[in-house]
Amino acid sequence: MTIYNGHVDPGGPAISRLVTAHDAAVEVRKFSVGPMDNNAYLLRDTAGGEALLIDAANDAERILREIGDTTLVGIITTHGHGDHWQALDEVADATEAPVWLHPDDQPTVPRQADHAAADGDVVIFGSAAVRLIHTPGHTPGSTCILLGEKDLFTGDTLFPGGPGRTTTPEEFAQVMDSVERRLFDSLPDETWVYPGHGDDTTISAERPSIPEWRARGW
Repeated sequence: MTIYNGHVDPGGPAISRLVTAHDAAVEVRKFSVGPMDNNAYLLRDTAGGEALLIDAANDAERILREIGDTTLVGIITTHGHGDHWQALDEVADATEAPVWLHPDDQPTVPRQADHAAADGDVVIFGSAAVRLIHTPGHTPGSTCILLGEKDLFTGDTLFPGGPGRTTTPEEFAQVMDSVERRLFDSLPDETWVYPGHGDDTTISAERPSIPEWRARGW
């Protein structure tokens, strides 16, 4: 495992860091899969070995290698765009792990979710847990995942440099409202942001750019 710097390359080695989520020690493992450089994240409770996967995006064989003999107790799909669930069937079938997805995005995902993700839901793995934050705009059901108090997995809702792509002014206004009210207004500046593609960032690094994003309209 290489040193954690927030950057991974498609097909390259995973990077890993240990974070504290309330009283639990959790390994966050990040790796990139597929032609669209999708980040997949494996969150593993180091005490009991149970884990969650965020986005079975592509390359099921690679994802299953990263899971190894860890007990996968859930797969959370951040949103319904196809590049974020290409490996979902194969990984879910191989691990028998239940799937979480917001119902507003179920029409675009062929696999039926085992759990309809809702804002505020808590998903437990071992002695650790995450809280789901519904952030519509990029898609109707886009969902961010908060581990502890300051590790945030944003899918395509938030990247370094702004929110994910939208196609109408209404969608852009919705994603900006989601980002401002549900993320920037609620989370501390030191919150670490793990996006669905590309490098990591922080709330503090992105906060000064909110007026610029509003002004440019994308």
